[in-house]
Amino acid sequence: MNELKNKTCVPCTEGLAPISATEIKKLLVNIPEWEVTVENGINQLQRTFTFPDFKNALAFTNQVGALAEAEQHHPKLITEWGKVTVIWWTHAAKGLHMNDFIMAARTSELKAG
Repeated sequence: MNELKNKTCVPCTEGLAPISATEIKKLLVNIPEWEVTVENGINQLQRTFTFPDFKNALAFTNQVGALAEAEQHHPKLITEWGKVTVIWWTHAAKGLHMNDFIMAARTSELKAG
């Protein structure tokens, strides 16, 4: 995961091709608690983080939001009592891009820290 979290996200433009299934499998090894889900035919990275209460879940949501703003790459965040589900994908690619794996690794680091 250290390699991924230290990489730099690149700006994305419309028409960007998503990364291949082979590359996704290779990258998932670096973020083992994340899974690939498919919504409306689009591959996405998803992980649910657990917390002892809503206050901590909300604080984590705000940390992920700040991270997203810093990179101008924004996930879907679902905040509930005791848990936050984070879903990364690249809209311009209509699927997964290296940026999503970088951000997933950084998101995991927030929880670890």
